[in-house]
Amino acid sequence: MNMDDIAARGMVLLGCGKMGSALLEGWLATGLPPSAIWVLEPKPSDWLQATGVNLNAGLPETPAVALLAVKPQMMGEALPALQALGGSDTLFISIAAGTSLRAIEGALGAGSRVVRVMPNTPAAVGRGISALIGNDQVHYPQLSLARELMAAVGETVTLETEAQMDAVTAVSGSGPAYVFHMIEALAAAGAAQGLPADMAMQLARATVCGAGELAHQSDESAAQLRINVTSPGGTTAAALGVLMDEDHGLPPLMQRAVAAAAERSKELGQ
Repeated sequence: MNMDDIAARGMVLLGCGKMGSALLEGWLATGLPPSAIWVLEPKPSDWLQATGVNLNAGLPETPAVALLAVKPQMMGEALPALQALGGSDTLFISIAAGTSLRAIEGALGAGSRVVRVMPNTPAAVGRGISALIGNDQVHYPQLSLARELMAAVGETVTLETEAQMDAVTAVSGSGPAYVFHMIEALAAAGAAQGLPADMAMQLARATVCGAGELAHQSDESAAQLRINVTSPGGTTAAALGVLMDEDHGLPPLMQRAVAAAAERSKELGQ
């Protein structure tokens, strides 16, 4: 399976909120014709209506791909629209958080090809990362196509087991919120040292965003990038002495935070 199959047989996008729109924008930018895409979305945005896709206009008979981009709590009422395609060679890709392969396959019917994906919100600016895992009916060509589709909004990784999805949720799924909170905390610390609050926020925001871009573009490890900006006995070293404390610093705090998120992910998946 490849993008030519989608252009020829069509593709269904169930739900087109922020993530669905980001994906659709990426696919259209790579040259997938709007006429090959069917979108089911009860509250279409002005942007979506202007794309030229088939909007709320039934479904193609044998689409190459059906991507489920509705919120997990809406999955139950949304799936019946696609049940007629279950058990065929249509590839189902789900980005609904916490909805297991078994649950999706159970709703669609035995033999359905299902890939579960955990993307994250930086997909909205083309800088997301998505983790993928397929069920037993999914083989390399289908997984490769799923990765190509998700690459429209950023990087991809393939998991070995579905159980790893809880850890992915805790690291990259929830992770953007940790970074946003770090910006808040850094800005508050700057204000506590006498900077105007708005200036402290501008400095903190630009610093975190700039450091992230530097890490993105560099071939060096995060540890090496940290070493590069740390002069022995200097100001950065003084701060890192606090942040890297084995008992009270950032590493044990982050361990606890990620563990809490992973545990909650397991509970929600029950």
